[in-house]
Amino acid sequence: MRRTTSIVIALISLLAFIPSQGQANDTSVVDTIKQLEQDMGNAMVAGDIDKLNQIYADDFATVGSGRVITKQDLLSDFESFHDKLEWFENGPIDVQVYGNVAVASASVKEKRTRGGKDTSGEFVWMDLLENRAGKWVVVRSAGARLR
Repeated sequence: MRRTTSIVIALISLLAFIPSQGQANDTSVVDTIKQLEQDMGNAMVAGDIDKLNQIYADDFATVGSGRVITKQDLLSDFESFHDKLEWFENGPIDVQVYGNVAVASASVKEKRTRGGKDTSGEFVWMDLLENRAGKWVVVRSAGARLR
C-alpha cells in the first residue's frame, strides 16, 4: 500500500511540470470528462456492466493488490459482486486536457466491499483518458487511500 501511495504522489507531482500554457482547456471537454467520472461511479453503484464497458478502454489497466488489473478483471469483479460500491462522493474534480489526452483527479469518500471485506474510506484517484473516435475513455487509473 505504501508503494501505491508513493506512486500516486509521484504521478500527481509530475503534473505540476506539464506546461498548462500549452493548450487552454475547453470547458465543454472538461465538463464532459467530469460527467464521465461521475457516470463511472454511478455505474459502479448500480452494477451497470454495459456502462462500465463503454467508459473503460479495451486496453485499460491499473495496478492494485500487487497485480495488474485489466478491464476484464474490473468488469468481472463488479459483475460477480466481488467488488461492490455502495455509495461514493467525489471531491472537486480537476481536469487537464492535452489534445486527445486528459488527466482527471480528485478525492473520493466511498462505502465499498471487496471479497466481502469492508474497504471503505477516503481516497485520491487519478485517471488518464484518451479521446478515441470522438469518445473519451479511461485508459489508466491510479489511486491511494487517505484514511
